[in-house]
Amino acid sequence: MNEPTTDPSTTWRVPIGLPVLKLAGGVLLVAAGLLLAAGDPVRPGLAVLVAAGLAGWAVRDLVAPVRLAVDPHGVTVIRGFAGRRRLDWAVVERISVDTRPRRGLRTETLEIDAGDALYLFGRYDLGAEPATVADILWAVRERYAPAGWDDGSAE
Repeated sequence: MNEPTTDPSTTWRVPIGLPVLKLAGGVLLVAAGLLLAAGDPVRPGLAVLVAAGLAGWAVRDLVAPVRLAVDPHGVTVIRGFAGRRRLDWAVVERISVDTRPRRGLRTETLEIDAGDALYLFGRYDLGAEPATVADILWAVRERYAPAGWDDGSAE
């Protein structure tokens, strides 16, 4: 594994293919709902409802593609639909990666604990492996943050 970069200004974003896939899935759902309706208005109605949810999810990915950013002073995380929250290193209590087996697959989630809030990021939020992102955050934090910070590795 390569040494993690300590570039003090790095961002992680949703891969562009993901919102495109969500929008295409919504279109396919509506088409399938219309084709399989057979005079029943419920099927296309449900298809449109689910497609609208997928479209909203895709719009969020397009409007706010950057989910996480780091700089010498701390991290910026996504908050709400498309808002941002700045977390100075003094506010960040812990950064850890939660790994769990699920349905025969291993999933990783990056956790940033800011005391009053816990921010969770998966691989598709970051466009990178959460463990790799955590290594970069730890390296930047170690280089620029004040002393006395717990990186979460003592668990």
